[in-house]
Order: sequence, then C-alpha cells, then structure tokens
Amino acid sequence: MATGFFALLDDIALLMDDVAAASKTAMSETAGILGDDLAVNAEQAVGFESSRELPVLWAIGKGSLLNKAIVVPLAFLLHALMPSALDVVLLCGAGFLAYEGAEKVWHKLHAAGASSHADKPNLPEAQKIRAALLVDVVLSIEIVLLALASVADEPLAVQIPVVVLIALLATVGVYGLVAILVRMDDLGLSLMKRPQRVLRGLGRQMVAALPWVIKAIGLLGTVALLLVAGDMIVHHVHLVHHLVEGWPSPLAATAVALVVGGVEVALVELVRRLR
Repeated sequence: MATGFFALLDDIALLMDDVAAASKTAMSETAGILGDDLAVNAEQAVGFESSRELPVLWAIGKGSLLNKAIVVPLAFLLHALMPSALDVVLLCGAGFLAYEGAEKVWHKLHAAGASSHADKPNLPEAQKIRAALLVDVVLSIEIVLLALASVADEPLAVQIPVVVLIALLATVGVYGLVAILVRMDDLGLSLMKRPQRVLRGLGRQMVAALPWVIKAIGLLGTVALLLVAGDMIVHHVHLVHHLVEGWPSPLAATAVALVVGGVEVALVELVRRLR
C-alpha cells in the first residue's frame, strides 16, 4: 500500500516537472501576445472617472476570466474535433482586431468625424466595458490557441494545466499591472506626503507623468492591436506571407493590418452613409 502511494507521488512529481517545462515553452511562445494584451487592455481601461477606474477594471477582469473559462474548453474541443477550424477562428479574430486598430487610426486622423465606439469618452460606462470585453475575448482566443499549439505534442494531462496557467496569467497578471498603471497618481500623491525629499520628488514626478503615460498607453494599445492582427494574418494567409516575406516583421504586420482594417473601416463607413 505504501509502495503504491509513493509511486503515485513520483508520478505526480514527474507530471509537475513536465508541466513546468511545458509552461516555460508556452510562456516564451506567448510572451509577445501577452505584452500586446497588456498594452491593449491598459488602453481599454483608461478614460474613466478616477473613482470608477478600479471598479471598471474589476468588472473587465471578471469578464475576462469568464471569457477564458469559455474559450479554454472550446479550444480543446475544436483542437480535437476540427483542428482546421482554428485557423478560421484566428483569422476572424484578426479581422476584428485590424478593424479596431484601423478605426482608432482613422478617428485620430479625422477627429471631427462621426462618433463610434472608438470614441470612449462619448460612450456610457457599460458600453465601454462591453467594448473592452469584446477585444479581450479575441485576444483570449489568440493567447489560448498559441499556448495550446506550443504544447500540442504533450499528453492531455500536461496540455490542460499549461493552457489554464497561461490563461490565468493573461488575466491576473495583465489586469494587475493595468491596475497599478491607472492608479499611478494615487501612489504619487501618497509619496508626496512622505517626509523624505526624495520620495516627495518622486511622487510629484509620477503625478506629472500620468497624463503622458495615459497618452502612451493609448498609442501602444493601438499599435498592439495592429501588430497582433497583422501577425495573425501574415502567418495564416500564405499569399500575404509571400508578399511581405522580406519585410521586417513589425512593419509587415502593421502594414497588413492597416490595409485589411482600412478596407473594413471604409466598407463600414460606406454602409453608414448609405443608411
């Protein structure tokens, strides 16, 4: 009996070693998209009243967990039953992200144009949250599928904990960092009350830098949307990959996303005007 128990412990230890090794691989494969996820979600979380930033971020974070709770089992199901459908799902998500990124660029260039869901200050809070969660579900699909692809050759007992771990990291880690970013002014004000001159100076710099950080977050969020969308299209459409094969990867991804998203924005605007 004791021998069987210790054998079980050995099996669990070996499985945990396999999970740890596979998790390192999955994290390296998804590091880029996790960085983009941070930039995009930080951009989605700003633009609210100061008193509402953390409640809104909490609402988006809970919605993101729900998104991943749905996406993870669906990804395993599609991977088992229709693996070819995963590429279609990724391309649909890429089209949506390209549209979001190109629309933000278009509205920056045409600030006096008609309002849309890209103009966050003009929208109710609930609608902003829904828009943020819509972007989050697309990014969640990309993260989960990349994590699953990185451990596709591993047994299911390794695949499941690795993908779940990456999914949790993409929510808890990302939204935790976003919370720190959006509340940087509170930390700065707290430091300004300290008796030490160095801490007071640091606090003043943090408060003064916050508007610039918010602007940078918005820019990085838009760039991240375009990079994620363009990279997905380049890697899953052979004709596009062939056309931009010699280009630097960030330039190729951005250009492809702007072209695809620009066409989508033009079509949507045309339909709006015809109505």
